[in-house]
Amino acid sequence: MLFSTFKKIFFSFLEINAMRCRFNTISNYPISYFMKNSTRILVLFLLLFTGQAKAQDIHFSQFFETPLLRNPSLAGIFNGDLRIQGVYRNQWQSVTTPYKTGSFNFEYKKPVGHEDDFLTMGLQIVYDKAGTTNFTTTNFLPAINYHKSISADVNRYISLGFMGGLISRHLDRSKMTTNNHFDGNGYNPALGDGETFNSASYSYFDGSVGMTYNSALSSSGNDENNYFLGVAYHHFNRPRNSFYQDPSIELHPKWVYSGGIKFALDDVSFFTVHSDHSIQGPSQETIFGALYSRNIGQDYDDPDYTLHFGASFRWQDAIIPVAKLDYHPFSIALSYDVNISQLKTASQGRGGIELSVTYLSFFDRDNSSKNATKCPRF
Repeated sequence: MLFSTFKKIFFSFLEINAMRCRFNTISNYPISYFMKNSTRILVLFLLLFTGQAKAQDIHFSQFFETPLLRNPSLAGIFNGDLRIQGVYRNQWQSVTTPYKTGSFNFEYKKPVGHEDDFLTMGLQIVYDKAGTTNFTTTNFLPAINYHKSISADVNRYISLGFMGGLISRHLDRSKMTTNNHFDGNGYNPALGDGETFNSASYSYFDGSVGMTYNSALSSSGNDENNYFLGVAYHHFNRPRNSFYQDPSIELHPKWVYSGGIKFALDDVSFFTVHSDHSIQGPSQETIFGALYSRNIGQDYDDPDYTLHFGASFRWQDAIIPVAKLDYHPFSIALSYDVNISQLKTASQGRGGIELSVTYLSFFDRDNSSKNATKCPRF
């Protein structure tokens, strides 16, 4: 029963695909195979028997640079009319074939109606490839978010966002290695992998919904000092998630609770704090972080550069130092995971490097949010 369950969850034996692949029984592997792959076996079993091993979504350490993956109602909560962000992550290269994950999101915000309301249209694309089987996931998710002003005097909004689209997954079956490949003489690829699924790819539709409260810190203070609180519900349609087309295997819905606060320390520096707590089936993840920022230039309102330094902490998993540079209209951030989980011995403390690039712009038009008295921002 235990191995049957693992087979439903894991695909490629001895790879750190624990969150994205399936598991095959190991009773027919020769002892020499285990000796040669002892590090990978250790990593696999540590993943299997810790809370982090259960099925989870793709995530980024620079979670603050992937707002739509956190909550679709975070789309448009920025100082500008247009935001384009790209993030690339390379993880676990020290112990196996690395995960390679990329995110691209686009957000366009415009005022609507005669009030101070805004509408944001967005797009989230994610590409992820893991392991020797090239297990690949591609997400294409359009999003829409409505920001309703709830105060006549203060920058205060409630935002309701939806995101949904197509998810596709596939792997290279020719690169799979299972116990069926081994006979009394060792590895024999002519025996086949023994798996019963017909197609090495499948697709499904996915949907998410979220709500955010975004406000200035005080009714009379600087609108640049603000905060947000949000909750999102991902995979509300419980899509089927199986190469075997097993109707009993559904993608667990995920709740994400988010918060952030930004406040000035003096005329040239400010402090930003972000946090997320995610619950997906039996798995949970908590990540929080802070950045100290300093403007450089003679014009405080329009600095030449802004430098950001700080760190994030993924609970029981990693410490993540972060450095970021704003050179308008671009920003670039670099972070690195220092692994502190039960995998730190096998990984030698090395997790993943992550790079993000952001383009942020106002439009030269009468109804630009730059000229608005009130606007959702963070």
